[in-house]
Amino acid sequence: MSILLIEDDKGLAELLTEFLSMSGYDVVHCADGEAGLQAALTQTDIDLVLLDVMLPKMNGLDVLKGIRQQSELPVLMLTARGDDLDKVLGLELGADDYLAKPFNDRELLARIRAIIRRTGDKPSSSSDAARENKKMLLQVGDIEIDTQKMSVSCHGSEMELTGSEYALLKYLGSKAGELISKDVLSETCLGRRLQAFDRSIDTHISNLRKKLNAVNSSVDIKSQRGRGYGIFV
Repeated sequence: MSILLIEDDKGLAELLTEFLSMSGYDVVHCADGEAGLQAALTQTDIDLVLLDVMLPKMNGLDVLKGIRQQSELPVLMLTARGDDLDKVLGLELGADDYLAKPFNDRELLARIRAIIRRTGDKPSSSSDAARENKKMLLQVGDIEIDTQKMSVSCHGSEMELTGSEYALLKYLGSKAGELISKDVLSETCLGRRLQAFDRSIDTHISNLRKKLNAVNSSVDIKSQRGRGYGIFV
């Protein structure tokens, strides 16, 4: 699988490229925002983007905005430690996850693998036919979730969701009528343990609600303080 690394720190980029290559990934590196955005939108073999916030020519948030205007490519933001504003803005703009610098290489790898699991590995050719014959559909009110194609539609129109939004909708939809705690949602859908003051789940749910409202869906994501979120039709 291929990772697009958009990072202007030459030393960090070299270390990450070496580490990710040793972990089995092909790495494409861009040192500024403009080049990174162009690569994200034109190179069709990219599976995930590692995107720094502070970049020359175009900052990471603008790069993310540009990606989301044309693509649902998974994006993991690299933010400065303690810069909560960048984290919130990144999530609101459609980032799948974020990681604060400095970070542990193993944690980065775990986050990457979690995002790839949520957004779906490319099926091998030997199993394509078998999987196609086992098309899996999850119907939740007027929302249809195709778990094979990892797509979501409402009234016949496909919805554009990020990997995290898809994972949350699928999990909540599979347990419609139940309230699920944010701890469980974070570990199951984001692939990491919920930390104190972490608002990632709330932000992703807020974005998901807006997209459901935009297509006039009857699906309602309700919340209850201290108990979590649930889908009620």
